[in-house]
Amino acid sequence: MSLLELFVDVDDFCKIFLPVRQHSLLDSGHRERMRPGNLTMSEIMTIVIYFHFSNYRTFKAYYTEYVCGQLQSEFQPLVSYPRFVALMPTVLGPLCAYLRSHYGRCTGISFIDSTTLAVCDNHRIHFHRVFSGVAERGKSSMGWFYGFKLHFVINDCGELLACRLTPGNVDDRTPVPLLCQRLSGKLFGDKGYLSQPLFEQLLQTFGVTLITKLKSNMKNRLMNLIDKILLRKRALVETVIDQLKNISQIEHTRHRSVFNFVVNVMAGLIAYCHQPKKPSLNIHRDLPLIVAYP
Repeated sequence: MSLLELFVDVDDFCKIFLPVRQHSLLDSGHRERMRPGNLTMSEIMTIVIYFHFSNYRTFKAYYTEYVCGQLQSEFQPLVSYPRFVALMPTVLGPLCAYLRSHYGRCTGISFIDSTTLAVCDNHRIHFHRVFSGVAERGKSSMGWFYGFKLHFVINDCGELLACRLTPGNVDDRTPVPLLCQRLSGKLFGDKGYLSQPLFEQLLQTFGVTLITKLKSNMKNRLMNLIDKILLRKRALVETVIDQLKNISQIEHTRHRSVFNFVVNVMAGLIAYCHQPKKPSLNIHRDLPLIVAYP
């Protein structure tokens, strides 16, 4: 996605969202200063999101070398790097709304999973102060970590349907009802989502059928052949996680602000939503599914 296309899309969203947001603040009695700055809200959002399309690994190098060096004619006048870092928390609300507007369409086949977002090395947990009282210690299949969990749902086309950010010690099953409010059909997850009360809650409240693998000490049960095949395709989620962490760079340990950490995660998710090609199962719904038996 080019810089111009991204800016046009973000600016069109801001022209609709910002007046509505300001009107809601006036109705609630809360007033917010709207003094114009050197950079507009859409320009700040564009710079933050476009970082995840660049080849830079650190935001400081991206802003000081690329934005200030090659994009001077696109954003005039630019502010200093410390001033831009101070402005980044102001776009957190619009970024969350912009991400929600780019969620995909539920196709009836959804996959749920979570991934860890460590904020520091395990050896420095007791000395870490930036996320003190916000981040928590948790344990995943890869071991202990200190930070947060990103819970998300995708469809069979790799499009993001919902996401939730929680501390690292939150159980994977806790935010599932909040993630399933827009879903329908079947939801596939790993053994961490195995729960009969959760299965009944999703089925009764949203009409969503939760399908997971069984543990080794549980009795076997009958499963539809199509469900069994789709459950094996749950590795699609791991491909999405790999792209989020290695291409969109939603995880690193250099944060010095809680708000800028969330801004970085939201911008990385938005950059993934704008990818023209996403991991997909390539299911053709206009063709009948033929299963050949030996």
